[in-house]
Amino acid sequence: MYLHAVLLLFFSWLLLLAKPTLAKNITANIANVTSHSFLGTKLSRCQRKCGNLSIPYPFGIGAACSFDKPFNISCSNTSEPTLGGLKVLSISPTQVRLQNFVASRCYDRAGNVTSDKSAWVELPADWPFTLSDEVNKFMVVSRDDYGQTVGYSQDGGILFTACGSVCPNSTDMTVVNCPGIGCCQTDIPKGLKNISVSLGSFPNTQILSKDKCRYAFVGEQDSFLYINLSDFSGPISENRVPVVLDYAIGNQSCVEAQTSTAYLCQPNASCSNNTDGGSRGYRCSCKDGYKGNPYLSPGCIDIDECKDPNLNDCDRNANCTNTPGSFNCSCNQHFSGDGRSDGHGCTPDPASQSQASQISVIKLSLGLSFGFVSLLIGVIWIYSCINRRKLIKLREQYFRHNGGLLMKQKISSIDGTRAESSKIFTAEELKKATNNYAEDRILGRGGYGVVYKGILPDQRIVAIKKSKVMDANQVEQFINELLIVTQVNHRNVVKLLGCCFESEVPELVYEYIPNGTLFEHIHKTFSRLTLEHRLRIAAEAASALSYLHSAASIPIIHRDVKSANILLDANYMAKMADFGASRLVPFDQTQVTTLVQGTLGYLDPEYFHTGQLNEKSDVYSFGVVLAELLTGKMPICLERSPGEQNLATYFLVSMKENRLYQILEPRVVNEGTLEQLQAIAELVKRCLYVKSEERPTMKEVAMELESFRKYRKHPWVNQQSHEESESLLSDKAPTDLYALSIGPSTGDISGQYSFGTSTTFLLN
Repeated sequence: MYLHAVLLLFFSWLLLLAKPTLAKNITANIANVTSHSFLGTKLSRCQRKCGNLSIPYPFGIGAACSFDKPFNISCSNTSEPTLGGLKVLSISPTQVRLQNFVASRCYDRAGNVTSDKSAWVELPADWPFTLSDEVNKFMVVSRDDYGQTVGYSQDGGILFTACGSVCPNSTDMTVVNCPGIGCCQTDIPKGLKNISVSLGSFPNTQILSKDKCRYAFVGEQDSFLYINLSDFSGPISENRVPVVLDYAIGNQSCVEAQTSTAYLCQPNASCSNNTDGGSRGYRCSCKDGYKGNPYLSPGCIDIDECKDPNLNDCDRNANCTNTPGSFNCSCNQHFSGDGRSDGHGCTPDPASQSQASQISVIKLSLGLSFGFVSLLIGVIWIYSCINRRKLIKLREQYFRHNGGLLMKQKISSIDGTRAESSKIFTAEELKKATNNYAEDRILGRGGYGVVYKGILPDQRIVAIKKSKVMDANQVEQFINELLIVTQVNHRNVVKLLGCCFESEVPELVYEYIPNGTLFEHIHKTFSRLTLEHRLRIAAEAASALSYLHSAASIPIIHRDVKSANILLDANYMAKMADFGASRLVPFDQTQVTTLVQGTLGYLDPEYFHTGQLNEKSDVYSFGVVLAELLTGKMPICLERSPGEQNLATYFLVSMKENRLYQILEPRVVNEGTLEQLQAIAELVKRCLYVKSEERPTMKEVAMELESFRKYRKHPWVNQQSHEESESLLSDKAPTDLYALSIGPSTGDISGQYSFGTSTTFLLN
C-alpha cells in the first residue's frame, strides 16, 4: 500500500513539471484517494455499534474513529450512545437526532406553582452543529400557559421566541398539529447553537385534576402531529422529546474542500455548503438513485429500483431496466408508449388487437383447462385423504385386533423385558421390504403362516413371519411367542428384531438365518454333516433349550422341539426358532396343564396322555432330534415297515435287540468310535423314557453332548471285540413294536401310546 502511494505521488510530480495547474488538481485528487485508503484501513478496526444504534462515519466511538472531536460518540457501560450529554437516537448523512429535555410548570388545586423546570440545549461554539430550523419547532402544550425561548446565534446575538395556548374546559384534550387551542407551535431562528426554554402563566389560570402540569420544548415537528397533554405526564416522558441537529464538515466550502486532501465526499455523492447562520463547512449526501455512506469508501452505491415496485413507476405492460442512479421503462412487444404509469403508459398496438383477442381466448381455454385439472386434482387429493384416514383407522383396529394392547399389558407385567428395544415396524415398511410379499421372497410355509425374506432400507436381510388370519386364541399364541422371544438373549436362539401389529395379520421380523433348517440338511439334501458337525449342532441346540428351561427370567418350555425348528446360520451354528407354542412356567410350578400341541413323531407320550406339560417334554422331543441326526431317518415315515414307522420306537427296539448299527447313517458309523456311539445312543435312550422324571434335564444333555465331542476318533470297527461286532451287526428282524419305549429300570417294555384320530391334539 505504501509503495502504491509513493508511485502515485511520483506520477503527480511529473505532471507538475509538465502542466502546473492540471497537475495541482490531479495531485490533490490522488492524495485524496490515498488518504481515504489509509482512513479505511484505520476505521476497519473501530467499533461501529453502541447498543442497538449503528454509528456511521464521520461519527465514531473514540477520537481515533471519528472525523473530529465534536463527532465523538460516547458509549457508556449501559450501551447508551450520547453526544454532548444527550442520548443519540439516530444519525443520517446530514443530521443527528438527540433526546431533548422538556420544560414543565406544575400547580396545585389553588393555582400555586409547585414545580417550575426549564430546559435547554447548549452546544460548544466551535462544534459544527446547529438546531435545524426546518425540522424543529418550539411547542407549548397547555390550557392557559405560554412558553418562551432564548436563543444564541453564532455571532452572539440573542433571539426570543414565544407562543401561548388557551383551551376551554374539557375532560380530555387531543390536538392535531398544534392549532393554538391546547397546543401552540412556532418556528425557531436559523443557526441556533444554544437555546433555553421556560413557561409562564396567564392570569386566572384554570387548574384541572387531570392536567396540573404544562410543558414546553424544542423538538422534531413530525414526532408530535397528535398531542395529548397526558402524553407528558410523569418524570420519564419529560426526557423523551427528539430534537434534530444539522451538522457540517470542516470550515471550507465545497469548492475549497475538493482541492484538499481532507475532502470526504465519496463517488456518487453530492456536496452542499453549510448555510446555517453564516457557518462554514459542507455536507455530503448520496445522489438520487444511490444509497450508502457518502463520507466513507466505497461511497454511495446504485439502488436497483426495478427490484422494488415502490421505487419505480413502470407500467404493468412495461419492462424496467436499472441504470446508474435511475431506471428506464420500455413497453413490451405489441405495446407503445413511454412505459410510465404516471405518463402515457403502454397501450396495445392496433395490429396486435386481434392477436390479443386470440391470446385471450387461448388464456381462457388454458384457464378453464387448468381449473378443471385443479378441480380433478383436488377431488383426487380429498379422496386420498379420506382413504388415508380410513387406512389409519383400519390400522388402529388391526393393532387392537392383533393384540397390540395385550402385548403392552403383558410387557408391563414382566421385569427385565427387552421388548422396548425391538423396533415397531409399519405395514408400509414390511410391504416394501418383501416387494409386496412376492412369491419369490417366500422362505417357508407352515401351519402358522408364511415366512418371507425381506430387505430393509439399511440393506439388512431379515425373515418376516406373517401369520394367517387368527381368532382370539391364535392372537394370544402370537403374543405369547413375541413375549417369550423378547425375553430371550442367547446366541443359539433366533433374535427378534421387531414386530408389526397394524397389518391385517400380525408379523414378526427376525434375523435372517441363511442355511435353512436342520431338517432340510438331514433329509432333503445330500447331507455333508460330519459326526462332529452333528454333535456340535446338537450341543448348541441343547444349550439353547437349557437356557430356556433354567436361565431365562421365567422358565420357558418350547413345546415344539424338532429339527425343522433348528436353523443353521452362515457358520452352521444352531439357532432355535418358532416359539409360537411355547409356555412360560411360573417359578412356583413344575408343570402346567395345556391343550396338547406338538408335531407328530416328536410329541412326548406322557404329555400327550395327561396334558401335563413340563420341561422334560422338550427333552423327549430333543431325543427324537438326536435319533434323526444319528440315523438320518424321518421321525414318522408311513412308507417304512410297521415296526419302523415311528423313529423313537424303532431306535429303542434296535438298541434292545443289539442291532443299532444297522439303522445308523453310514457316515456316522465311519467317523465315530464304538464308545462314542454307544454313549450317544444311551443318551438318546434316556431322553426317550416314557416317564418324564426318569429323563435327564436339558442342562445334563448339553453337558454330555459337549463331553461326547471330546472322544478320540478311531475306526470303531478296529476297536470292537468279536462279540460286540457280532452283537451290533445282528440282523434279526425287529418285532412289531411301533409304539413302544424302553424304560431305565427294567429294560423291558414300559408303556404304549399311539396317535389315534379320536384324540384331540394340535400339529404344526
